[in-house]
Amino acid sequence: MSVIVTDSGFGADDFDGQFVAIDEAEGALALDLASDTDPDALAGKLASAEMIRVDFPSFADGRGFTIARRLRRMGYTGRLRAKGHVIADQYAMARRSGFDEVEIDAALAERQPEDQWVFRANWQENDYRARLRG
Repeated sequence: MSVIVTDSGFGADDFDGQFVAIDEAEGALALDLASDTDPDALAGKLASAEMIRVDFPSFADGRGFTIARRLRRMGYTGRLRAKGHVIADQYAMARRSGFDEVEIDAALAERQPEDQWVFRANWQENDYRARLRG
């Protein structure tokens, strides 16, 4: 079972669409992207996608953050979800790079409870630039 993490904490998955791989992306409502996907391959296919889910195969693999940033710069305004091995310490980075939410498994949610994620939910004010201004 998956847990969805947002700025307000843990929740259930409210998306009931079917995710498809990038090679089936034409007209799809929800896309599943691997961590090595080139976002340019999605040019012209983003308009119909309600949600894009980017895989994080390891907490040490930051390519998903780059994918999210590039998708947002390409004009994607739909729901963007990080899935997999994202840890609570990376939540603020996920939000800053463009993700709306993070999907983790129940085992990770147990090891890193909701309060650890919510602690990092004030991601817009708690970065180095805010500390320099303040």
